[in-house]
Amino acid sequence: MKTNISVVINTLNEEKNIGLAIRSVKKYADEIIVVDMLSEDKTVKIAEKLGAKIFFHKKMGYVEPARNFAINKARRKWILILDADETIPTTLGKKLVEIAKQKNTDYDHVLIPRKNIIFGKWIQNSRWWPDYNPRFFKRGKIDWPKQIHQKPELIGEIYSLPDEEQYALVHHNYDTLDQFLTRAIRYADVQSDELINEKKYRLSVADLILKPTGEFLSRFFAGEGYKDGLHGLSLAILQMYSSSLIYLKVWEKQKYEEKSIEEKKIKEIFTKLVYEIEYWHDQWASERMKGVKKEIYRYVFKIKNALLKVLK
Repeated sequence: MKTNISVVINTLNEEKNIGLAIRSVKKYADEIIVVDMLSEDKTVKIAEKLGAKIFFHKKMGYVEPARNFAINKARRKWILILDADETIPTTLGKKLVEIAKQKNTDYDHVLIPRKNIIFGKWIQNSRWWPDYNPRFFKRGKIDWPKQIHQKPELIGEIYSLPDEEQYALVHHNYDTLDQFLTRAIRYADVQSDELINEKKYRLSVADLILKPTGEFLSRFFAGEGYKDGLHGLSLAILQMYSSSLIYLKVWEKQKYEEKSIEEKKIKEIFTKLVYEIEYWHDQWASERMKGVKKEIYRYVFKIKNALLKVLK
């Protein structure tokens, strides 16, 4: 069956996952391209056996620099980006084929929801769902930045699939705490380099306190992570830790520069912290109101936050 779809997968030591990923898309793709960053396991052998075209890219530690390289190897009109630890359900596969076969579509990109499985559970809150990603697009209509975890530049019109499980990529994200912590350290190393080299950033004591705290508050309260129970709480804490690591890595790379923390600075940081807590509380509260009451609360919320900014 000709589908006019190329599937592109970047890999590094993914022998555990690559077979499932390829099998999930095999009948929906005209070609499957695997760009491997010099894996030391059986990733390439498994992919070859399943009919994938293999290309190589130097090892980078994270995938973004190799994305455009992989995309440029695709030869079909439509391209599906799949990570090695992702699979697509039959309902999504059929939907993508249906889109690709349309002769005159008004859009160039399809945003796909993603179902993140973390520590054995589908995380449906804490900003993990619907986790839309621009993964299906026409060739020549996207440019992937080299920086880690940055959104690609989309050229043309965009269509979003419904945020329903049947249309979601399944992402087997983190299986263990060790896996989360190992990636967090690796990502923090890269992100701290980007802050220093691209933004000429110098460590701020306030950032070291406020950025991780804001991450926790936004995930657990405003993002309703509490609805995922202990999973949601644990992930909010872990993401707060990940945010802290970025700034601590900056400190390490700046030779553990000594910075005094005066009482005046503590007071200033504490005031900002109270503002952060108030902000995310109001976001959380306003989402639970309806109709006129909600609109009135939002208006009061804006006035209160404007006053807090002046007073701080």
